[in-house]
Amino acid sequence: MASGIRILLLIILCVLCAGAMAAEAETDGGARQVITPEIERRTIDVDKIDTEDFEAGIYGGILSVEDFGANAVIGARLAYHITAGAFFEGAYGQSTTTETSYERLSGGAPLLTDEERKLTYYNLSLGYNLFPGETFIGRNWAFNSALYVIGGVGNTTFAGDDRFTWNVGAGYRFLATDWLAIHFDVRDLVFEVDLLGEKKTTHNLETHTGITVFF
Repeated sequence: MASGIRILLLIILCVLCAGAMAAEAETDGGARQVITPEIERRTIDVDKIDTEDFEAGIYGGILSVEDFGANAVIGARLAYHITAGAFFEGAYGQSTTTETSYERLSGGAPLLTDEERKLTYYNLSLGYNLFPGETFIGRNWAFNSALYVIGGVGNTTFAGDDRFTWNVGAGYRFLATDWLAIHFDVRDLVFEVDLLGEKKTTHNLETHTGITVFF
């Protein structure tokens, strides 16, 4: 009987010692200070499209009119951004064409007067930003940019007549600041002509660059 009591007391003593050691270990762990690394934070200024939805600007480039050579073109555009991805754009441009190869080689009377050689167009198009992202210049500069596709319909006045025109193309928009953008565009202006006695559909490639502001 006495032996059983001694064994019971020994078990109770072992349990109490184990509890005390566990409590001491927990206290030491809680008092231990956690080392917080010191990270240097960089200040980054991000240029985004301004909160306004309108964009307006001018552009200049080359318009290659089928059979009438490649000539300088200037124009203006006004865009309304419906969402972050889609936008409407209205554009107006003008150019002056040169003589055709037929006129130069035949030596005959010119096909068009000087006034009829002037080409003007306007169109309304819908664009969509396919790949919005960033353009990096060096290690310290990053600018928002977007590659977009665009297409629409309009009118071209050329050779004394108005011609229904549809256009399709692509462009690249580079945001230099939150209100100033630089554009690089390629468009195909498609309309019919019948100057040489046969009506045909012409593809007239335009490449231009321009600047726009958001307001």
